[in-house]
Amino acid sequence: MLLKKLFRTLWHYKAQFLSMVIMIALGVGVFLGFNIEWYSLDVSTREIYEATGFADFRIFSDSGFSEEDLEKVLAIEGVEDATRYLSINTAVGEEPKDTVALTVSTNMKVSGVLLMEGEAYNDTDPEGIWLSDSYAAANGIHLGDRMTFSYKTISVTGTVKGLVKSSEYLICVPDETQMMPDYTTYGYAYISPVMLDNAIPALYRAFLGSSLYHQINVRSGLDKARFVERADAALGNTRLILDKSETVSWAEARGEVEEGITMGSILPVLFLAIAILTMVTTMHRITASEKTQIGTFKALGFKDRRILRHYSAYALIIGLMGSLLGIGIGYGLGRFILSPDGAMATYIDLPAWPLYAPAFTWIVIVAINLFLTVIGFLSVRKMLEGTAADALRPYVPKRVKHLKIEETKGFKALSFSTKWNLRDCLRHKSRSFMTLFGVVGCMILLVGGMGMKDTMDAFLDVFYGQAIHYRNRVNLDTASVSNEEAGALAEELEADWCAQRAIQIGDKGYGLEIYSVTRDKVRFVDADMKLVSLSDDGAWICGRIARDRQLKAGDMLSFSPYDSDEKYEVPVAGVLDSMTESVVMTAAFADRMGIPYTVTTLFTDREEIPSDARILNTQSKQSIMDSFDTFMDLMNKMIWLLVIAAVVLGIVVLYNLGIMSYTERYREMATLKVVGFKDSRIGRLLIGQNLWLTVIGILIGLPAGAGVLQYLLTALASEYELKLTLGPATWLLSVLLTFGVSLAVGWMIARKNRSIDMVAALKTEE
Repeated sequence: MLLKKLFRTLWHYKAQFLSMVIMIALGVGVFLGFNIEWYSLDVSTREIYEATGFADFRIFSDSGFSEEDLEKVLAIEGVEDATRYLSINTAVGEEPKDTVALTVSTNMKVSGVLLMEGEAYNDTDPEGIWLSDSYAAANGIHLGDRMTFSYKTISVTGTVKGLVKSSEYLICVPDETQMMPDYTTYGYAYISPVMLDNAIPALYRAFLGSSLYHQINVRSGLDKARFVERADAALGNTRLILDKSETVSWAEARGEVEEGITMGSILPVLFLAIAILTMVTTMHRITASEKTQIGTFKALGFKDRRILRHYSAYALIIGLMGSLLGIGIGYGLGRFILSPDGAMATYIDLPAWPLYAPAFTWIVIVAINLFLTVIGFLSVRKMLEGTAADALRPYVPKRVKHLKIEETKGFKALSFSTKWNLRDCLRHKSRSFMTLFGVVGCMILLVGGMGMKDTMDAFLDVFYGQAIHYRNRVNLDTASVSNEEAGALAEELEADWCAQRAIQIGDKGYGLEIYSVTRDKVRFVDADMKLVSLSDDGAWICGRIARDRQLKAGDMLSFSPYDSDEKYEVPVAGVLDSMTESVVMTAAFADRMGIPYTVTTLFTDREEIPSDARILNTQSKQSIMDSFDTFMDLMNKMIWLLVIAAVVLGIVVLYNLGIMSYTERYREMATLKVVGFKDSRIGRLLIGQNLWLTVIGILIGLPAGAGVLQYLLTALASEYELKLTLGPATWLLSVLLTFGVSLAVGWMIARKNRSIDMVAALKTEE
């Protein structure tokens, strides 16, 4: 009998039960999906790091490293393994705009490759090429194809014998100015030391150094400070040493994981909180409506524990159905973000994209179901208090306390509908709070999602629409081109130029960029996202250095160039927004301070760059902009997802609570109909209260959404130094969508007053 009663009750309250199932499903789905995203990425990246021997430290030297240097590093206590390593950007065949990072590792246990197709890597093969499989797929290259790589006037030709992945190029971008990889124009390839040795005479002249290998990559569990101290002691002088957290392939991939963890602690909490609070409120109202039925069971001799089990089963069924649906949504959301054909797969070059859920998510889902069952248990237990006669009495809402405000002239001057809705809000505070909470949550999602697009659009407009004022970036061969020759080439190309070198501030490495800007090809952006000209009275620092070192304009900054014992102390002229962690100054100021530099890059408007031995490669502004298309595609999908989630959240919460309000005020509305109120006026009463709470929710939700977005920008995208931007369209659409949802739900609820049975409603004993 109770089983039949269970299904009859589920059907009778189908709107409330369906809304609660949807809310639980959304809460569990968002919670599981976001945690699947970061955890799957964490597992997959760690697997390829381990499989390819991703280096913990990278030691750099302009003069290169010999075998003896490598032995010294291997002898350091705490070093597990090491390799001499070379990576140079080379032109591909007859395609001057295509670049491949030609790579050699003398010990493939460190900074090696993971074979995807073809022959295993052979360190004695004189002509084998192990090419990035993503680059090969993007350019129609197959096993057995011949490829030629050109570095200056030197060409190296070989056969593609394997397609590989490498954790050193997990995020394969030519430099930090390009946010997303573009495998149609840039990739990587590994060759053997033997193949490199065959080109030694030519490459020696190209490098003008004592060794081909300008980098030693190290596997070690030491912390950076201790490793740097021991490496400097072993090699005899201070060198540029980067740990893995200072490389793009580690920092950006781990950044995505950290972003997932942060997002997983915000949005899922919002959805789960709304779902659970809705459950608490709705189960209480349902059991209140079932009070007479509960009393009947008690009068018929059913034990309290059996009645408790029966009504607790409602909450358990809702939890189980919602959780099962939510698990499907969670895995669907995880696959949407981590699709093998999606934008994330273009950004991070992983061999596979399996989905993993962290163990704690299952514990949380079980705990949610237990908690929901307890909610149902506690809701019905209160109705069982007292005798069967007490339980048979209908549920009577608590009386409204007479408020002092009701005696004021202002309150008495209010319209009937305003007084009626105000009293109802005060009587049913929990329902009113839940409606308000749902509207605020809806606004946070809308403002946060669309505000992120506004912020990124403003960022791209300033940095890539205004600051980058050139067509082509020309990278020079710094080993063989003097500053005088670079200056002459800049005059020939009508270009501005930049010199870059590595410096150390405290115990961390940064970049030093020295500019000569006379043709307005490069512009700079200050902390307020405004264009600013560099002055010759000091150094300009990026926002991250300013925050980390607590520096501001007028303070003194001390730094040391790597491979040098010199120390420079310069005044801080201002703070810039920058894509890189760097110190920027003019060439005039650097000359005055006696800071040596070598020109590395030219910036020109020339469309065609002539072939020249002094030029390593070129990078067009358009190629940088094109790399954002994939990124923006991913972001737009996420924004649409947030907008849809916000609308669904608003509809479900407001409809569920609207139905509850309608049920609770059923007798009141019947009374109004008896005294002559028309259906249209009663409908306006119902809609009016929703709109009150919607207005208040919007007023709270607008700043709350902006605050959440600012937190996310700081926590998730600090490396881009984004400035919060909210356009008028975001404010307007957020308000209109929320109002639209509220009006639509209010209209659906208001229509129900036409079917009120006045006689049946008023027969109930008070």
